Amino acid sequence: MSVIQHLINGQLVSDSGRTADVYNPSTGQVIHQVPLASRETIQSAIDSAKAAFPAWRNTPPAKRAQVMFRFKQLLEQNEARISQLISEEHGKTLEDAAGELKRGIENVEYACSAPEILKGEYSRNVGPNIDAWSDFQPLGVVAGITPFNFPAMVPLWMYPLAIVCGNCFILKPSERDPSSTLLIAQLLQEAGLPKGVLSVVHGDKGAVDALIQAPEVKALSFVGSTPIAEYIYSEATKRGKRVQALGGAKNHAVLMPDADLDNAVSALMGAAYGSCGERCMAISVAVCVGDQVADALIAKLVPQVKALKIGAGTSCGLDMGPLVTGQARDKVSGYIEDGVAAGAELVVDGRGLSIAGHEEGFFLGGSLFDRVTPEMRIYKEEIFGPVLCVVRVDSLEAAMQLINDHEYGNGTCIFTRDGEAARLFCDEIEVGMVGVNVPLPVPVAYHSFGGWKRSLFGDLHAYGPDGVRFYTRRKAITQRWPQRASHEASQFAFPSL
Repeated sequence: MSVIQHLINGQLVSDSGRTADVYNPSTGQVIHQVPLASRETIQSAIDSAKAAFPAWRNTPPAKRAQVMFRFKQLLEQNEARISQLISEEHGKTLEDAAGELKRGIENVEYACSAPEILKGEYSRNVGPNIDAWSDFQPLGVVAGITPFNFPAMVPLWMYPLAIVCGNCFILKPSERDPSSTLLIAQLLQEAGLPKGVLSVVHGDKGAVDALIQAPEVKALSFVGSTPIAEYIYSEATKRGKRVQALGGAKNHAVLMPDADLDNAVSALMGAAYGSCGERCMAISVAVCVGDQVADALIAKLVPQVKALKIGAGTSCGLDMGPLVTGQARDKVSGYIEDGVAAGAELVVDGRGLSIAGHEEGFFLGGSLFDRVTPEMRIYKEEIFGPVLCVVRVDSLEAAMQLINDHEYGNGTCIFTRDGEAARLFCDEIEVGMVGVNVPLPVPVAYHSFGGWKRSLFGDLHAYGPDGVRFYTRRKAITQRWPQRASHEASQFAFPSL
């Protein structure tokens, strides 16, 4: 059985301490082991990053961008290989894995614009013979902690931009599916990134705490569950670190009476059941305005949910693969049991699914609940599985109140033909990412990704313009060159123009 290694200072490094098993979710079999980094291993990654920083920060942005251009090309050339690794360890379909990688490459493309995005601001003659400008300088050593559900895309949200801004980066990916993440980092080295600028260290909470507590680490990026996001934000900020910690979600789709229902159903199927619902932007609640809409929606959804094509993720032409672990499957099954006990109507039950030839895999079919109410646990909590809940309300205002009252505010969408309703929804909804007839409103790379309320801890969103500001700090410089023939008396009042 192969052991996945750390990548530190340009070299693959073993760790003699604890290990964790990496499963193929389609078979239920252990396929790799991954080391769980000790504090000494984490410190060696920090030391290599600290040593590499002075030369890298002084590398011209155009040269940093050239590395990213070559990196983008290598990612595209290795798409099939990367997608295969994602599918083998995560379980998502090959098509879904390829789509994830493409969205990650968009962020590499944005990082290629380093000479433009790092330009400072300049003002001439702000006072007599005085010029002023702002410079955006790197922080130093920064780190990212990424989740299992997007082992390629989410790390690519972070380190390409951090690195092209002049920082050195330490990545702690999920220990559940680390192979694709490690391969991608190796491709960046192949693209010409100097040793020490990017390290990959595998681990669990011990590794996270080591990064939080290390004084050399100036900033932390995180994507995962809200309890961990809140923990990282609290522990890191009290140590003076800059933090962006993206947490959980409960994303609602509002269906108005005038919605194009056929298109809405197609959108909901992909948004609710794609990647087994293991997405922070998955739609898990359909809020129907009126019983007529709800009845029609249920009638159209039921046959499609029952007809989902489910199998080993590495097979072609599937809608869903397995969940990432047996524990994840059992947790989602527990939510389904809880929903039934609470009185929700289980219209389609995905439990008990067995795939021929993959009987030990972590499979669960799509499930659909109707008549879910806000006090139910399946409504309040993030299920992170292939479960869609239908809630019935009487008006758009009631739907919006429902969403605004929820603790999470990550993503939402509305299906309607009414521009006035859409405008009201976009203006008044207390959610960070909003779609109009778009079920997964994930911003493109040159915007920024992030929710509101308990879906985000920190002031700046991920990637895009907010990412540039997160990974740099502004230095304001005011400069004067007096004329030789002039002389001014001392001024003791606060200076003004």
